[in-house]
Amino acid sequence: MTFSLIGFDLDTFVRDTLAEDLGEGLPGGGRDVTSESVIPADARFSGVMDSRDPITVAGLPIAEAFFRALDPEMEIAILVEEGAKADAGTDLMRLSGNARAMLTAERSALNTVQHLSGIATMAREYVDAMDSETCTLLDTRKTIPGLRHLEKYATRMGGAQNHRMGLWDAAMIKDNHVGVAGSVGEAVRRATAAGVEHIICEVDRLDQIEPALEAGAHHLLLDNMSPDVLREAVGMVARITGGRVPCEASGGINLDTIAAKAASGVQYCSVGRLTQSAPAADIGLDFTAL
Repeated sequence: MTFSLIGFDLDTFVRDTLAEDLGEGLPGGGRDVTSESVIPADARFSGVMDSRDPITVAGLPIAEAFFRALDPEMEIAILVEEGAKADAGTDLMRLSGNARAMLTAERSALNTVQHLSGIATMAREYVDAMDSETCTLLDTRKTIPGLRHLEKYATRMGGAQNHRMGLWDAAMIKDNHVGVAGSVGEAVRRATAAGVEHIICEVDRLDQIEPALEAGAHHLLLDNMSPDVLREAVGMVARITGGRVPCEASGGINLDTIAAKAASGVQYCSVGRLTQSAPAADIGLDFTAL
């Protein structure tokens, strides 16, 4: 299965991850001591990767890449599509090939699938809890350094949409920017004057909305507002802009509160927990000697 993400180099990720596990460049490193000492070089295994809990699947093509990096001839069958829901006990992947290669790649492959499926599973839980046809779940930049593209891919597999990918593709004016600029309006005006194409402005009070919009904000992040205040804010934005500027609820959003916040009329709810706090999915890989 071909796997490609803009901005993400799968071959480099696989190579660097395996090198870390093998201790390449370290004294005595560069090998799997256990497999080399215990498993004959020509031994072959078959294996099954399966879910131990209900999950939303993400990362199987990356796991395949780990195994193929060490045994290009390995027979691998991915049994579940990315983004699909899998019940507990579902077989996700079957493989057969060189035993040493399987054992050496096992942890890197499992870590990746467990982490990404955990994110996708949590994202799907939030989408289901939101239960809205008019509001979209967004992720954030609260990602593990070096894994942003993969983690944001996983949120998409769970039904979320990506917020900005980094510091480069949109301006997000927050309280610290406002503190230096002097006001919300002045901060937005500076970004507008700089020619920034997409300006997101965080507001935490209703009286900040009109100045932000008048200065040219394209998207408002309504921070830590109750559903009633969100509803009032959305109404203000609609009156001022005719509904042209989308509103995003952020802060204080969990599985218990997201439905009410989404029902306030905002177009988006953003949740940092999707990438910051999602637990790893319980996925196992069992081998049998051939």
